[in-house]
Formats: sequence, C-alpha cells, structure tokens
Amino acid sequence: MTQSSTTPLWYRDYGAGDPLLLLHPAAVDSRAFTPNVPALSEHFHVFTPDRRGHGHTPDVDGPLTFDLMANDTVDFLEQVITAPTALLGYSDGATVALLTALRRPDLITHLILVAGVYHRSGWAPGILDQDLTPPDFMRDAYAEVSPHGRAHYDTILRKIAAEHTTQPALTPADLATLPTRTLILLGDDDEVLPTHAQSLYESLPNAELAVVPGTSHGLLSEKPSLCHAILLDFLTNAPVETFAPIRRKPAAPN
Repeated sequence: MTQSSTTPLWYRDYGAGDPLLLLHPAAVDSRAFTPNVPALSEHFHVFTPDRRGHGHTPDVDGPLTFDLMANDTVDFLEQVITAPTALLGYSDGATVALLTALRRPDLITHLILVAGVYHRSGWAPGILDQDLTPPDFMRDAYAEVSPHGRAHYDTILRKIAAEHTTQPALTPADLATLPTRTLILLGDDDEVLPTHAQSLYESLPNAELAVVPGTSHGLLSEKPSLCHAILLDFLTNAPVETFAPIRRKPAAPN
C-alpha cells in the first residue's frame, strides 16, 4: 500500500443544526468526546471522525503527519459536511484544526483549539517523551476498533513520536494571517505551557482565551459542564463590546 494524499475518514454524526466537527487527540479516537457529544449535539449537527491511523480509520504506509491529516480534514469538510463548519480540535487534533483553518479559512466559521500547540516547543518539558508509553486502557481501546489489530498500535505510536520530533513548527507570523474567530481553551495545569497558549492568543488576530480552573490536559472530561458553557457561549453568541478593551481597542481614526 502506498501513502495517499488523503484518507477517507470513518465517522459518526449526532444531532441537527449547524455543523460542528470535532478532531480528537493523538493515540486515541473520537470516543474521547463521549462526555461532550450529548451536550453539543443538542445545539449542533456534530461530526466525530477518527483521524487517519486512529480508531476505525486505517493507517497507510509512510509517516503520519499533521499536514496529511489537515488534507484529510479539508476533504471531509468538502465531501461530507459540504458547508462552512465550526471546527474544534483537541491536543494534536487542535494542531490539525489550526492547519486546516490556515489552509482553508473559507470552510471554517469558528475555530476552537483545546489544549493544543502551534509549535512543538509549546509542550511542557517531558511531555513528548510519553508518546511510546501510554496507559494500557489506550492500547485496549485501539484494539477494540482498529482494522489493523492490537499489535499495530506500536506502529502508530512510533509514527506519532516521529512527527513530534519536528512538528508542528508554525510561527506567530503564520498565525497572523488567519481571520477566523478562534477560542483557545486549556486547563490551568495543562501539558501545554501557559506562556505558549498566551503566545497563540496574542498571535491570532481574532482570538479569545479561556483557562479552566482545576483541570489538566483532560479538561473536557474533568469539567465538561463548565467547558460546554464556554464552548456554547463562543459558538452561539457574537462577541460582546467590552468596557475597557486593551488588545481589542479600536484603532484610532487616521
């Protein structure tokens, strides 16, 4: 088998309304959003694909890269959803979501980056060293649904680790070109450095930042009700006119 430029993604969908696409973290699959789908699908038509090499979606020969997964996501948006879509990415899924939005901002109405990085230096020290030592429940979950069987999980982990040695490698200048309204969401004890999240917020021209107190990298499962309230406020309401803007202060007339 040779590596394809795109891979069709297995998915499930829930609810009705405007579309909302959820991209899961690395080394797991779309079941990571089990605590979130019921609340979100009350308001949106929610799509939960398994990214290439994850869950039900097959792996292909060659590397597993953020760029290829962004290509897959663009194809999914064009061929399955076929309408401008709110896009949420979680952890490595956030990097895929960011690259997708940079590539095709016309396809994205709202962008949500949950506990993700735009540059690999944004991970806390030691986090990337954990790529090859996941807990047993993650290996068991892979074996339950993968078309390749349990043993292939080690191949996926090696591919993820290889990608993390050099990627992502976006710059603040790259981010400055993205017009899409964006929410950055992370835990106050996250695997993403808070300084990196702040840099992401400051580099995007139309960004909002939320830190969920008392949570870690698992914030969507640890405090789902609070996260849902933040997500739904962002997705269903227009930005408010603030009383004392600093970053959003209107430019002075010429």
